[in-house]
Amino acid sequence: MLNQANHVLKSVFGFEQFRASQQAIISNVLSQQNTLAIMPTGGGKSLCYQIPGIVFDGLTLVISPLISLMHDQVRQLNELAVPVCMLNSSLSSEDYQHNVKAIEQQHVKLLFLAPETVLQNSTLDLLSRVHVACIAIDEAHCISEWGHDFRPEYRQLNQLLERFPSAVCIALTATATPRVREDIKRQLHIADSSEYIASFDRPNLYIEVLPKDNPYQQAKTFIDQHPEQSGIIYCQSRSGVDELTTKLQHDGYSVLPYHAGLNNVKRSDYQERFIRDDVHIIVATIAFGMGINKPDVRYVLHYDLPKNIEGYYQQIGRAGRDGLDADCLLLFGYGDTGKVRFFIEQMSNEQEKRLANMQLNQMLALAETEECRRLPLLQYFGETELAEKCYKCDNCNNQNQEKSDLTVPAQKFLSCVYRTGERFGASHIIDVLRGSNAEKVLQNQHNLLSTYNIGNEFTKKQWMALSRQMIQKGLLRQDEQFGGLKLSQQAGEILKGRAPFFAMLQQAEMQIHSSGKTFAKPGDAGLMQILKAERKLLADAANLPPYAVFADRTLNEMAYFLPHSEQNLLRIHGVGQGKLAKYGEHFLRLIADYCQQHSLQEVSNEQPATSVSKAKSSQTSSSAKSIEIAKAFEAGQDISSLAQQLKVKPSTVIHHLYCYVQEGHKLSPAGQILEQSQLSDTQLAKVLAAFTEHGTQRLKPVYDGLKEQISYDQLHLLRIYYLNTKAKN
Repeated sequence: MLNQANHVLKSVFGFEQFRASQQAIISNVLSQQNTLAIMPTGGGKSLCYQIPGIVFDGLTLVISPLISLMHDQVRQLNELAVPVCMLNSSLSSEDYQHNVKAIEQQHVKLLFLAPETVLQNSTLDLLSRVHVACIAIDEAHCISEWGHDFRPEYRQLNQLLERFPSAVCIALTATATPRVREDIKRQLHIADSSEYIASFDRPNLYIEVLPKDNPYQQAKTFIDQHPEQSGIIYCQSRSGVDELTTKLQHDGYSVLPYHAGLNNVKRSDYQERFIRDDVHIIVATIAFGMGINKPDVRYVLHYDLPKNIEGYYQQIGRAGRDGLDADCLLLFGYGDTGKVRFFIEQMSNEQEKRLANMQLNQMLALAETEECRRLPLLQYFGETELAEKCYKCDNCNNQNQEKSDLTVPAQKFLSCVYRTGERFGASHIIDVLRGSNAEKVLQNQHNLLSTYNIGNEFTKKQWMALSRQMIQKGLLRQDEQFGGLKLSQQAGEILKGRAPFFAMLQQAEMQIHSSGKTFAKPGDAGLMQILKAERKLLADAANLPPYAVFADRTLNEMAYFLPHSEQNLLRIHGVGQGKLAKYGEHFLRLIADYCQQHSLQEVSNEQPATSVSKAKSSQTSSSAKSIEIAKAFEAGQDISSLAQQLKVKPSTVIHHLYCYVQEGHKLSPAGQILEQSQLSDTQLAKVLAAFTEHGTQRLKPVYDGLKEQISYDQLHLLRIYYLNTKAKN
């Protein structure tokens, strides 16, 4: 059956290969094993039930809580010539009955329903008259009482498994804690071996945090770096949305607002205009985004601070769903922190209040960190095997950040935590350090401690930033229920003076980044314009969003490879038999006419279209700059002179050389790498053996395996040498 799935992937969807985890999940479902799939927003969950639904003989039920998302998927699958329909309250009586008849006559492969609809007696009676092969439950965290969006109707969906015992079940969600996952598996009879958790990393998203200073001008600068592209701007309040929208409209930007204060008709209209590319920008509260799957959002701007990492992750996840580069910028000002804390203080439940404060502190740790921003982001979702740097965030690419030796202040803070009994939160510890006469300090006689009034070198805000970094670095653990801080074993090393503590109290000034080229191989700009204009006309005529006709990536490949035949058009990513039959002749004619007018020849595309994808995914590592530096190195320039010439740190040159050899290129000669490492032959042999044992993806296991005797600087160099020995040419 997996062969059939691969055939459907190409012939229907026009994709050459599955994304990470998709094949394993689909294979498990096709083997009739109930399955739980935890995949990130934009990670390709829908294919995990759409492909089995096409392969299976019989009907696949897709349970979703969002009518807008159902509608979006139905129209996209219809464009692919897949027989699908939905049953929900948005349909007219005539359309509803038409769909019922199509289901009865077994003309439908996938049926989309809300949980309330599928549990109605009339629906169950209808389904009992057909063969239900698969039950897909989207947003499966709604099943669990411990989920962040629990819905009682979802709790009853296990009845479907009893009603249709021969149907295989797949549950899918983007966010689920271990407790929620266990509840889902228990409810739906899913074995531990059938749980698949994909990485939450979205490597195509560039993450940046910028100190909030003249935010309106910063927002305009960011938007201007993405001309004519779709973007979402998130604000904390409705009034903030309206104010920013009015300013941007006044300055000539194509923008509309979206928040709960608008009536349903306006909200629906504005969302549809954004999806159809009639407007480029939506300024919204967090109410916007659920239930839309617009793949070509090229940027997300947080004008205000999100309340927690989960919300932030879901919101940036609405960018770059087509797998192409997208930019995510957060404007970070401490004034926003006060606004969030004010809302938290309005909560009546003390435990909820403590949890909200803890979540806010986790968000602040991400905003303030001087390390790779993906570390706190992915650690929040329980990922531990993380690379030291992603090179797709501002911190990894910023060479100008200087850390300070804050060992003594850290010792003061940790000592105060210890002396107050490891029971109090950061705010109380700081009050003690700064000599506060607050009632809580005096009541507990903490004014008598040796750490009282020894921390006036920093403001409370600076101490809070320091405390968050110590939590993030694992020196302190925070109690979830009461918020108290406890020392870790690592903290003991700092307190005893056996280890230093380096950190940043103030964020470095940064320049707004733009990911630049979206495509690894940009197509002809003139032809791209023509194809986009034609796509919009066809989409409007069919009452569809443009991406339902062809994705941007598909048009770009057409404009790059200039296919002249149906066979070569099928090599383009996203072109399957359904799209070929519907649009092939039309787009081939446009391409042929343009090539004739501009004397252009078709470009060979003998390799599968995924070669473009692979080039795209590695463009950061095998960029023109990496190649340029590698060639200069091969010509005899050493790392130090290259760093001086390019006005960067030596570590940046080393990173480019690493990227070059990581792609399989060979550096010749590589002798000066060994010379610069200054290691003996015996040490070199041990290092190379450690790389063979632990791999090259992460250096910490290698560093630990060598008992910390070889520095990270030396390991960075020798990793290049090791990979170079494995290169074939």
